[in-house]
Amino acid sequence: MIQELRKKTGDRMQGAVDALKKEFAGVRTGRASTGLLDGIIVDYYGTPTPVQQLASLNIPESRQIAIHPWEQRLIPEIEKAIMKSDLGLTPMNDGKVIRINIPILTEERRKQLVKIVKKRAEESKIVVRNIRRDSNEGLKKLEKEEHISEDEVKKEHEEIQKITDAFIKKIDELLEHKEKEIMEV
Repeated sequence: MIQELRKKTGDRMQGAVDALKKEFAGVRTGRASTGLLDGIIVDYYGTPTPVQQLASLNIPESRQIAIHPWEQRLIPEIEKAIMKSDLGLTPMNDGKVIRINIPILTEERRKQLVKIVKKRAEESKIVVRNIRRDSNEGLKKLEKEEHISEDEVKKEHEEIQKITDAFIKKIDELLEHKEKEIMEV
C-alpha cells in the first residue's frame, strides 16, 4: 500500500511538471516554435479542432512559422483562430501557406513574460505541495485504520517530502531555463 501511494504521488507530481512544460512551450520567446500554436483551436465543419490536426507546421526560418493546411478552405479559419488568440501574432497567406513572422520582443515585454512564467511555475509548485498534502493525509488514514505503524508513517512523510523536493527542484530548473530563453536577445 505504501509503495502504491508513493508511486501515485510521484506520477501525479510528474503530471504537474509535464503540464508546466506544455504551458512553457506556449509562452512566446524571440524565436519561432510550433509549440506557440498548441492552444489554437480552429472551427472545422462545426467541430473545434487543434490546428496541428488540420495542417503541417514547420519553421522555415528562425523567426517564422509556416502552416500548410490540408484543405485550402481552412486558410481563413486558421487565420481567424490565430488572430483571436492572445499571442499577438499576425498571420499572412499566399493562398496556399500561412506564414507567421515572430516579432522581436521588447525589453518590457520580456519582463512581462518572465513574470507570467514565474507565476505559472509558482502555481505548479502549489499543485505539487497539494499532492504532498493529499499523500500525507492518505498515510494518516492508513495509520488510523491500523495498516501501518506510527514509525512507518514518519518514515514515509520523509520519503514523500524528498519526492516533493525533487519535483520542486525540477520546476525551478524549468523556470530558470525558460527565463534565460525569454531574456536572450
